[in-house]
Amino acid sequence: MDPVENHKNIPPEEPASRTSIWQKLKGAIIGTEADYTKVSLKKAIFLLAVPMILELVMESTFAVVDIYFVGKLGPSAVATVGLTETYLFLLYSIAMGLSMAVTAIIARRIGEKKKEDAGVSAIQSIFIGLLASLPFAVGGIFFSKELLTLMGGDPWSLEHGYRYTQWMLGGNAVIMLLFVINAIFRGAGDAAIAMRILWISNGINMILDPMLIFGWGPIPSMGIEGAAIATNIGRGIGVLTQLWLLFKGGKHIRAKLSQLYWNTAMIRNILRTSLGGIGQMIVAMTSWIFLMRILADVGSEAVAGSTIALRIMMFTLMPAWGLSNAAATLVGQNLGAGNPERAESAVWKIGFYNMIFLIGVSVVYFFFNQPLMSLFTDNTRVIAIGGEWLRILSYSYFVYGWWMVSVQAFNGAGDTKTPTKINLIFFWLIQIPLSYLLAITLGWEHSGVFWSVFVSETAVGLFTLWLFKKGKWKTVQV
Repeated sequence: MDPVENHKNIPPEEPASRTSIWQKLKGAIIGTEADYTKVSLKKAIFLLAVPMILELVMESTFAVVDIYFVGKLGPSAVATVGLTETYLFLLYSIAMGLSMAVTAIIARRIGEKKKEDAGVSAIQSIFIGLLASLPFAVGGIFFSKELLTLMGGDPWSLEHGYRYTQWMLGGNAVIMLLFVINAIFRGAGDAAIAMRILWISNGINMILDPMLIFGWGPIPSMGIEGAAIATNIGRGIGVLTQLWLLFKGGKHIRAKLSQLYWNTAMIRNILRTSLGGIGQMIVAMTSWIFLMRILADVGSEAVAGSTIALRIMMFTLMPAWGLSNAAATLVGQNLGAGNPERAESAVWKIGFYNMIFLIGVSVVYFFFNQPLMSLFTDNTRVIAIGGEWLRILSYSYFVYGWWMVSVQAFNGAGDTKTPTKINLIFFWLIQIPLSYLLAITLGWEHSGVFWSVFVSETAVGLFTLWLFKKGKWKTVQV
């Protein structure tokens, strides 16, 4: 169906109010009660995307600040963080996959005007998050040294750094719940609450980091262990705030103490829907691990250049992911309201905005890739390699923007399995073998990896957009 023709079937929207951009921005940050199945799509996208963008930017800022302070303790401390995050990547995969399902289900119930069922689903998702965190907690508390040894930790890590691993894995429930409960708020349309929670959590973390790592007044220096304690305190306060707001009631969703019971049917539905999301994250993360392994065969400068370029890319992609997350909420709620054409129209609008933004990013990458790299290193070889990656990927960003939105549209509809299958084909069966062929077999070295990423991401973007246009996602039930 032609996306332009879809507008003929969309119910009339509420007229957009003539308010200034600052008033709209204030409303988006504070949180405005709105029916996202009826207000104008431009207003709905703005109200949802702004806090989601700011939420992700804050998360990126925290990651940079945290590793900055830990870096003052030396390379072994940084290595300990990296080794611990290897295990946390699996946790993140589960948490993010579960969050995709939770956002889709909550959005669908809100769109159906079934707020009571949305509250029950929220409670069940919290139960699942707590249960999923238990194995990580047990492993971290009782086997932290063994886990570090398994990953090749050095003597310093085993003697001093293991406590960081104990705290991070042992207290992983706060990480899991932070993801899950924020997904509840985003699905309900309370994106501003999710944003403020992350501001509170990471803000406390960044304040406590130097105090606990290096000591301050009566607070003794705790070294790398202090970084983990700061993270647990910050995220713990964030989770307590989330629970208080969830049971107090946001603008769109409220959980009740009377809903604190095990609902097997809902648990199964959430788990079934989340499996695809978890698969998506595992496929994506492992594919990057394989690419880095190929780059390691090329040389340490290739790894360093690619790592810095990846950090630059992830930071600049935050606004694009914020827009894409807004698509997931709008698709879920409008499908729940029985408006699939409006859901599709929202995706086309957001995709266009995303494309325009990423074309702008591409221009910056193309002309200023080496100046961007030089902000992080003065090694000319590393700058050249990282700059080449940014330049090559800039060619595919106009398609990549559509891919991001299309994938989140599938996820918002509850069709998390389709993106997983797509990722398996284009990342594992095309990207990784092509990288090895070009980089190692044909001797293109790091350039071979970069061009394989360009080819696979351009292809996956076009294919995903084609599948989205077919419209089968409109029939998915969650």
